[in-house]
Amino acid sequence: MDDMTPLPLWRRVSEDIVARIVNGALRPGVMLPSEIDLGREMGVSQGTARRALRDLERRGIVERRQGRGTVVAIRTPETDHFHFFRLRHADGSEAQPMLASETLQRRRSTAAERAALGSETKYVYALDRIRSIGGKRIVREFSVVPVLLFPALEDRIPLPNALYAFWQDAYGIAIQKADERLRAVRADAADADAMDVAEGDPLIEVTRQAVDLSDRIVELRRSRYVTDDLAYTISLR
Repeated sequence: MDDMTPLPLWRRVSEDIVARIVNGALRPGVMLPSEIDLGREMGVSQGTARRALRDLERRGIVERRQGRGTVVAIRTPETDHFHFFRLRHADGSEAQPMLASETLQRRRSTAAERAALGSETKYVYALDRIRSIGGKRIVREFSVVPVLLFPALEDRIPLPNALYAFWQDAYGIAIQKADERLRAVRADAADADAMDVAEGDPLIEVTRQAVDLSDRIVELRRSRYVTDDLAYTISLR
């Protein structure tokens, strides 16, 4: 296959809109032109503009609002929780995590972190957070983000419970997706010290790479969960 094959027209339109969001020309909550106006502006048909907007809606980058039109999506703590915190009770209801503690460290990046976040990532912030549900400390999250993208993060401690809404609001970095891997592990001594769990107890470990609108990996996260009567739920569409 020829790698130089041009993008379809609808994809060029959608990527142009993404570029405007990334460079700040289109801010969260801003109304986009109608399909007709967008097509005229981009020199494409209304059908092509409609397909581009549908692609952006599917990716969670824009939202269609009944009777108003299409706006650039705004990430909120509520959408953070719904999309990126996946623990559910046995009856399917959402578990409500509370932030119990956090520590933040600025340090040099490791070779593995530079391989994922980019060779220019000389320094990172390492954030260790404990979350509780129903009064029990059952979630331990360890996140790494580049200092270049999140300058002076230490001045903002304590951080909000929902990080991705904060990333967008404070730094203009909107997370569009997260790639995750799950495995079963046993609690180590550090887990037992930080969580309501005994060393050797079974945990679910989830490693995540969070990707922004520029298709950059901007966060590496490792979470460990005590599930007991909870389940880590994923919907495949």
